[in-house]
Amino acid sequence: MEQAQDDLLTRARTWLAEDPDEETAAELRALIDAGDTAELADRFSGTLQFGTAGLRGELGAGPMRMNRSVVIRAAAGLAAYLKAQGHEGGLVVVGYDARYKSADFARDTAAVMTGAGLRAAVLPRPLPTPVLAYAIRHLGAVAGVEVTASHNPPRDNGYKVYLGDGSQIVSPADAQIAAEIDAISTLASVPRPSDGWLQLDEEVLEAYLARTDAVLTPTSPRGVRTVYTAMHGVGKDVVMAAFARHGFPEPVLVAEQAEPDPAFPTVAFPNPEEPGAMDLAFAKAAEVRPDIVIANDPDADRCAVAVPDNGGWRMLRGDEVGALLAAHLVHKGAQGVFAESIVSSSLLGRIAEAANLGYEETLTGFKWISRVEGLRYGYEEALGYCVDPEGVRDKDGITAALLVAELASVLKEQGRTLTDLLDDLAMAHGLHHTDQLSVRVEDLSVIANAMARLRAEPPTALAGLRVVSAEDLSQGTDKLPPTDGLRYYLEGDYKARVICRPSGTEPKLKCYLEVVVPVAEASDLTSARARGQEILDTVKKDLAAAMGL
Repeated sequence: MEQAQDDLLTRARTWLAEDPDEETAAELRALIDAGDTAELADRFSGTLQFGTAGLRGELGAGPMRMNRSVVIRAAAGLAAYLKAQGHEGGLVVVGYDARYKSADFARDTAAVMTGAGLRAAVLPRPLPTPVLAYAIRHLGAVAGVEVTASHNPPRDNGYKVYLGDGSQIVSPADAQIAAEIDAISTLASVPRPSDGWLQLDEEVLEAYLARTDAVLTPTSPRGVRTVYTAMHGVGKDVVMAAFARHGFPEPVLVAEQAEPDPAFPTVAFPNPEEPGAMDLAFAKAAEVRPDIVIANDPDADRCAVAVPDNGGWRMLRGDEVGALLAAHLVHKGAQGVFAESIVSSSLLGRIAEAANLGYEETLTGFKWISRVEGLRYGYEEALGYCVDPEGVRDKDGITAALLVAELASVLKEQGRTLTDLLDDLAMAHGLHHTDQLSVRVEDLSVIANAMARLRAEPPTALAGLRVVSAEDLSQGTDKLPPTDGLRYYLEGDYKARVICRPSGTEPKLKCYLEVVVPVAEASDLTSARARGQEILDTVKKDLAAAMGL
């Protein structure tokens, strides 16, 4: 035990000796001086693993936290990978949000790229992630890095990597970059000049905004009135500029959440899907009575939409917005392939089939959706929408907001609403009712144990419906590569489906549920929704029991 503690303290002191950040150095020094071996053991139990989401974790000192030392190593590994791929001298674009340390991590990345013989260009200020994704192809870069933790809690930050096609990395690039990171022995071996990279000006943002012209029909109505919240993130200025550019009424801002604030003081979690996150937006909507409410997450790659509902406001599910945008694009004459992740509603496939368009399912994440050949539109239920893949090969909360505003304007001119269009889709294709069982944990072993229990003792029935098909997605399928997930189909006319998987970006276990309730006429909709929710509520209860939760 004493030897182990000595080894731990030695590793901590070695890390401290080359920590370039006074703040984390002081934090680590205090832990060493206090002899806090439990906390040190947690921080030195391994290293943050670089994967297809890049890096994401809690800020702090040590290799299991997000800090400048970890980021410098990650940047050096990425640089080595790019050079090994023949990109010596290539351009790497770096963007960042307004979270704690984001600007520092962006600057360190630019320095490492420059020191490695690559060229680096940094976006002019904290900007939405889709602006970085656009800039990669616009500038002809070989890679891009976005420093963001998206909608994670304030204590987190992250490091998202894109390759030159504008898509996020997938296997085997992630493993190859991770191997290069592991090969970095000391920070002293990583050259980091104090200058030599390009600080981009507003031209790249202006080019992105000009590209948004492609999303809208030039002669479409623009009359929708909107309340907008940036959720303390970086979306406000770009959304306001985009709406002004295209002649929409100026959105009414949720003032308390309009400006970037890394503390996210008004929300427990800065994610529009989380309980309470939209309360201030709904209060503003009650005051000004707009047609719709739109929200971005902090890095503005996701878009949430709310609609009037019985005197109040209702957040539309990501699957509902996904179907609305698909229907709108079909109406606009879109051609190409519609794609979604396997956890999203099967309604998209039925919309595509009815329009004689191609349709593909992928694994979860836009790193997969964006790679679908011939992609015209892609979405996943977690509020992510790719409506202009030629411009941004990733989810984009800005262009999605514009397309929602256009659709709502078209319907408003007809005396109709987004809810009316959802009813039309239900009558045409059946009511696709979706829900989610989401469990946030402190101890990740809870997730592993729940998945292990499902594999060892798979449920034979849920909500009284027999499980007629059970797939362990870790084995892969004829269309999908392996992923940690389980998929069940239930018997009967409701086409009930359940998918369980660990979140790739948060400490959550997520189960995605869907039933399809036939609807003959509009008068059946209320009872169909009640029946769908009744089935899903029982499925959730039975599934939680099966997982031991």
